[in-house]
Amino acid sequence: MNRYARQAALLGAQGQARLASAHVLVAGAGGLAAPVLQYLVGAGVGRITLMDGDRVAPSNLHRQTLFRMADLGRPKPEAAAAQMAALNPECSIAPVAAPLTPRNAARQVAAADLVLDCADSFAASYILSDTCLAAGTPFISASVVGTSGYCGGFCGGAPSLRAVFPDLPDRAGNCAEDGVLGPTVGILGALQAQMALAVLAGLAPSPLGQLVSFEALGHRFGGFRFDGAPEPAGGFGFIAPEDITPDDWLADLRGEGEPGPALPRAARHALPEFDTLRPAAPRAVLACRSALRAWQAGARLAAHWPGKIALIALGDDQEETTP
Repeated sequence: MNRYARQAALLGAQGQARLASAHVLVAGAGGLAAPVLQYLVGAGVGRITLMDGDRVAPSNLHRQTLFRMADLGRPKPEAAAAQMAALNPECSIAPVAAPLTPRNAARQVAAADLVLDCADSFAASYILSDTCLAAGTPFISASVVGTSGYCGGFCGGAPSLRAVFPDLPDRAGNCAEDGVLGPTVGILGALQAQMALAVLAGLAPSPLGQLVSFEALGHRFGGFRFDGAPEPAGGFGFIAPEDITPDDWLADLRGEGEPGPALPRAARHALPEFDTLRPAAPRAVLACRSALRAWQAGARLAAHWPGKIALIALGDDQEETTP
């Protein structure tokens, strides 16, 4: 117990035992995961499943501080797991070199006591939140773009991410286009780790139902509790390309030449067209790179068409998805 003596004075023997027996799912092995993994592993969390489909790139190194030059080209979960094994061999980390998707989310969440969203992909965040809400699993999500971000505790008896963010902004920023400062990511990742330890150890007050925001340039923290926020009716769910059926009406909102996987059978449509389109099918499946345009198209379509709507985030091979 010498390793954990300083924190056991606060958590108690029972709290420390709860950490040792816990299984945490961490989606994303980038900048947010760097402090998350170090603090959870250092604290003695028993098992961690770490999912990410990316490989270490030079542009990661200013903020994804688990990685070294020797890790370039290596799968991020594998490189991160090796670093954490050296920190605390009592913690078992299972690296999964694949992203979180609508197809694998339910299986991964079902095996975990707590889920941490470190992917900084709003599609992954909503997929995880929907899955955790259905499973009753606590969910800690953080997002950072530029010099600001937030961290919140959702589900597990608290409202979901959709209860706080039922709609998306007109534009969703990302690290590649808007930039990001390493310390900002580190601060939000440390907040995620703090919330995770509080949930796992049963500390009060619970961070579930609380959102904390941070603006780096003004060094300002904010936040609020949302314990009574109602779950919104409706909302668009996410599916994987493999879940498309022959009866679906399929639309691709990407421009010609935009990178990403092919989507056979899909017709290309621009966002304004969805003000008047009326698909002759029971379900419309709308796809684009991040699913932002698909979400916006779904909102326009739902205003005058009563059918079901599902979204697909196709991604690409050129943009980093972990902050």
